[in-house]
Amino acid sequence: MKVLVSGSSGLIGTALVSALRAAGHSPVRLVRSPAGLPGEISWDIAANRLDPGSLTGVDAVVHLAGAGIAEHRWSDEYKRVILDSRVAGTALLVRALTTMAVPPSVLLSGSAVGFYGDRGDEVLTEESSPGTGFLAEIAAAWEAAAVPATAAGIRTVFLRTGLVLSATGGTLGRLAPLFRSGLGGKIGTGRQWWSWVTLLDEVQAIMHCLDAETVRGPTNVTAPNPVTNAEFTARLGSALHRPTLVPVPVPALSLALGRERARELVLASQRVLPTALEQSGYVFRHRVLADALAALFP
Repeated sequence: MKVLVSGSSGLIGTALVSALRAAGHSPVRLVRSPAGLPGEISWDIAANRLDPGSLTGVDAVVHLAGAGIAEHRWSDEYKRVILDSRVAGTALLVRALTTMAVPPSVLLSGSAVGFYGDRGDEVLTEESSPGTGFLAEIAAAWEAAAVPATAAGIRTVFLRTGLVLSATGGTLGRLAPLFRSGLGGKIGTGRQWWSWVTLLDEVQAIMHCLDAETVRGPTNVTAPNPVTNAEFTARLGSALHRPTLVPVPVPALSLALGRERARELVLASQRVLPTALEQSGYVFRHRVLADALAALFP
C-alpha cells in the first residue's frame, strides 16, 4: 500500500514511516521543502499549493503535520501559527485529495485529547462532548477541516491522541532527565488525569486504523488505563529508581510556561478511554503505565 504521511519528521511520523516500510508498505513523505529525494512530495501551506496530480497512486493518507504546541510560549502570533498549521494544512490536503480522479480509500487525520478540554474526573469516550479552551477549539477546527473528505467518500478517522511516551522524545523525553536528577514530583495537586499511550502503541494503532474498515470518525488513541499526574510521576520515579519528593507548584509552572499553556498542557484533566479502538479489535501492547515505563526504561 502506498501511504502518504505528513508530519513525517516528527516523533510519531518518523516511527510510523519506519513501521510502514518494515510491514512492506511504501510510505511517501509530504514535505515543506522542495522534494529532493525519492518518496517525497512537496507542499506549501502558506502558498496554498499542493498538486493533486502528485498524489496519483496514493492508497491511504496519515496526516500528522502541525506546529509544535509544547515547544514555544503561546503568544498571539504563535497561537495563530498553531491554528493555521493544522486547519489550513488540513483544508489544503483534503481539497487536493477530493479532486483526485481516484482518491485514497482512507484518511487518518491528526487530532488530540485536548478536544475534550479540562474535564476533571469525568470518563471520556468518543461520544463525549467537546470541551472549552484553546486546545479544544484547535482540535475541533482541525477535525472540521477534514470533514469534506468524508463527504467525498473517503473513510476518515480523527486520531485523538494522548500523551505519547517515548524514552527519547516528547514530554517523557523532557521529564526523564529532571527525574534522574532527583527533581521530579507531582505537578500542582497531582489530581489531574493524564491519558497516555506508548509510541509503539500509537504507531501500531495507526497501522491498525489503516486496515480496519469499521474505524471511522473520532478515535481516541490512548491506553485503556489513564492515571493521575500523581501516579504518573510516582511510577516514573520508580522506573528510574529516583525519589519523587519535589512537587512543582502551580505558580512556578505558570511562570515557566505561561499561565494558559501551563493550565491547558499540564494541569488540564482528561480521563480518556480508547473505546472505538478496542471495539475494532485493537490489542494494546502496553495497557498499564508501570509496564510501559518498564519497557521504555529497562
